[in-house]
Amino acid sequence: MSTSLHTRACNDPAHAAPPARERVLIFDTTLRDGEQAPGCSMTRVQKLRMARVLEELGVDIIEAGFPAASEVDAAAVAAVAATMRRARIGALARCQAGDIVTAARALESATQARIHLFLATSPIHREHKLHMSKAQVLDTAVAAVRRACALCGDVEFSAEDALRTEPEFLIEVFNAVIAAGARTINVPDTVGYTTPAEIAALFARLRREVVGIERAVLSTHCHDDLGMGVANSLAAIEAGARQVECTVNGIGERAGNAALEEVVMALRTRADRYALDTGIDSTRLYAASRALSGTIGLEVARNKAIVGDNAFAHEAGIHQHGMLANRATYEIMRPEDVGFPHTRLVLGRHSGRHALRERISTLGLGIDDARFETVFSEFKTLAESKREVLDADVEALVLGAAVHARGPWMLAALHVGTYVGGASIASLHLRHVDGREARETATGSGPVHAVTAALVRASGLALEIIELRVRSIGLGAGAQGEAVLRVQHDAQELRGRGTSTDIVEAAALAMLEVVNRIERTQSRARANPTHPHDGNSHHDDEARHVSVA
Repeated sequence: MSTSLHTRACNDPAHAAPPARERVLIFDTTLRDGEQAPGCSMTRVQKLRMARVLEELGVDIIEAGFPAASEVDAAAVAAVAATMRRARIGALARCQAGDIVTAARALESATQARIHLFLATSPIHREHKLHMSKAQVLDTAVAAVRRACALCGDVEFSAEDALRTEPEFLIEVFNAVIAAGARTINVPDTVGYTTPAEIAALFARLRREVVGIERAVLSTHCHDDLGMGVANSLAAIEAGARQVECTVNGIGERAGNAALEEVVMALRTRADRYALDTGIDSTRLYAASRALSGTIGLEVARNKAIVGDNAFAHEAGIHQHGMLANRATYEIMRPEDVGFPHTRLVLGRHSGRHALRERISTLGLGIDDARFETVFSEFKTLAESKREVLDADVEALVLGAAVHARGPWMLAALHVGTYVGGASIASLHLRHVDGREARETATGSGPVHAVTAALVRASGLALEIIELRVRSIGLGAGAQGEAVLRVQHDAQELRGRGTSTDIVEAAALAMLEVVNRIERTQSRARANPTHPHDGNSHHDDEARHVSVA
């Protein structure tokens, strides 16, 4: 009786569990292919730090390096292999005996290891790089796979420049290496040459014609030379690839690789189309992006998909109006899903009345309709001369103060020195409008670090710098330096900007702008404790997640 009821329940669609979705393995090669890009090299310590970030992110396979390239790279791979415990650790090797042995040694301490073999198969590589015939390429690949399988239980084979290889020969090579023991077959678009339709057709053919393909995982590895790395990767996945090789921020040789964050969020956001899962914790994507940027010193483009500063920022008035009503009007994913704290409405020349009203309300500033129209007119004039109108500017407009006025604290003196070895010390003197003075000294890893640390100590506020960017405005002896920073204070994000011919002073002025804004806000709160500070109370739940800071 109980068995019959159980059977009926399992067969009843109303009681059946949703079918398990297939999994796409994320093979991250930030530490190998990504690091090969000019300006992206990493030390052993940096690789180890990034490997921890990747493991926390949920990457399935971390390709830690190319051990045969140098003793330094071999040591880095060994350090990553000895430390990581959840992710599988891969090491790249040419189809040469020495490379394979070196890779195996570097992976000895890994809980899970993979040797990743590669050999070019395209006519242009066979003729000009390898000087090998088809038969020689085939024999070399098979011998290498067998040698690697004797040393490691997980072997991947990549046919370098596969998308420019004759499909019939590619199938012949894959037949042979699967028979020799390879369990992952990678089909790289090494030079970013293919198109989505072309790569999908190739993967469909490989699934039909490669003997033993059911025993192997088909993998895609796409470069971005024509700007189609992610699109080609997704097309390959639709056609049967179940491993995608990618990098954080899309770094890599030449124009880079398919970006991990873009592939992952495309699969997640368009689950209706792909119905596939990854093991990635998407809420860590932004942090991983910034960790890599900080490690290699390569700034993430503001318009970079998923993790760029503008990915969840809106300036156009029509867009801002829609976002304040319901953010689904212009956002296809939630910023918190990728680790952004919130959407940001940027005030600039394209902004309209709705966004400015929201910003004024959020700042806790009272204003009637007549005064608002005057402020809005002044705001538009200011926005024509500034790339972004910050909260301090809005305060000044509403309160009738000069936009460029600073206070209540002013920078009276600043001195910065550098020790032998790179450490810096900053001493500053602040003067308050009420006559108070503050003097503070701090050390840092560089002059900007030292001066911001001194300002934090002088203010007595709990401030955490999230991001600091510096750039030159113009050229020549009179060129101005601009510093823009984002600071966390009491769970609120604040922004400051400073300009000066001295970039260290510009950083100090940017931090001082934040400190002054906090003090002005606290002064208003003490003077008018009953003022309602929640400027979003009249919006729905969606709008409450839209920040106008």
